[in-house]
Amino acid sequence: MRVLYLTHRLPYAPNRGDRIRAYHTIRTLAARMEIEVVSLVHDRFELAQVDRLRDMGIRVNTFHAPRLRNLATAAMRLPGRTPLTHMLLDSPDITSSLQRIVHDRAPDVVLAYCSGMARFALQRPLSGFPLVVDLVDVDSEKWAALSQSSRWPMRWIYRREARCLARFERRMTEVAAATLVVNDRERDALRLIAPGAKVAVFPNGIDLRPLTPPGAPDDHSRVVFCGVMSYTPNVDGMLWFCHNVWPVIRRRRPDAELLVVGSDPAPAVLRLHSPENGVEVTGTVDDVRPHLWRSAVAIAPLLTARGIQNKVLEAVGAGLPAVVSSQVFEGLPPAVRPACRVAVSTELFAEEVLSLLALSPSNRRQVADRAELSDLGWESQLRPLHRLLTDSGGRQAIAV
Repeated sequence: MRVLYLTHRLPYAPNRGDRIRAYHTIRTLAARMEIEVVSLVHDRFELAQVDRLRDMGIRVNTFHAPRLRNLATAAMRLPGRTPLTHMLLDSPDITSSLQRIVHDRAPDVVLAYCSGMARFALQRPLSGFPLVVDLVDVDSEKWAALSQSSRWPMRWIYRREARCLARFERRMTEVAAATLVVNDRERDALRLIAPGAKVAVFPNGIDLRPLTPPGAPDDHSRVVFCGVMSYTPNVDGMLWFCHNVWPVIRRRRPDAELLVVGSDPAPAVLRLHSPENGVEVTGTVDDVRPHLWRSAVAIAPLLTARGIQNKVLEAVGAGLPAVVSSQVFEGLPPAVRPACRVAVSTELFAEEVLSLLALSPSNRRQVADRAELSDLGWESQLRPLHRLLTDSGGRQAIAV
């Protein structure tokens, strides 16, 4: 069976949430199906990783997403009804190339990753092929939540995006043979937008073996957050934590240190770097695992969170207990929650972090070990996807 996989970001290296799920999806499917990837790329570094996928035996087609051109297009079309997501995730060459791909290697089914790429599947030349959408989480809900905590003009822009994307998500689910999401919360949110949607829950997994700590837990009082630090929810969450929670922790634990680990830190995040206040902003790192292994507690203080936060799964897999916001906690698999403490206020967040720092390193590791991660491997989480794609392709192929 031939699957045409559309993705908005090259699924290598698997070092951020959107790449991680996409990478493991194509790796899992490639063992049993013929996979051809159509991917937008955003910079030279991303483009340089293409051969890593081709070495896996996967045919890859890349298309540059010109940032300035797409921003200008989005600005000019703000008065319209097209989602900004669709204008920002675009390439001038992709449609003509899809025509050649379909002519030479017609797919049995199209698998579109996220709403940004699903729109290509609804247009010619792909509109006649069976479609499965891996929505992951409901993007319109994320923008609606961001609008509530933002000031004008971003509040208006986010509200517009929520409306426009919800309209598209409704139309998309009417066409798709199935729409995948990562948990029950996202399934319920999608069904409020599109009551007739055929929704399947496919949770994120965890690649546990490389995360396993190589030795005893570190005895430093180090708190860690890992994430892409240009992503608005990550930025807002860390600004809130550093301005409100961290001073409380430092007053009671002057030895405490905070590591903010992640690529592309926004200027506001870079300004958090303060050795005198125990805050280190690392910027891009080759490997986040050593930073996790030399820490005591992980945090995920996101005020806006959809889907499953991979950063929490990876921290727990690396042997750390985590303190998370209620928004993050609600999206976590039940098997991971015993390793996490949920905090719903500034005071509670500080207290939970401090209480974990007060434990011995071995007792902190025991808290992390309460999570049952053995059944959360990517292979087991994605195993049913092969059958779903086969059934969707065969069923719709007869109908069109």
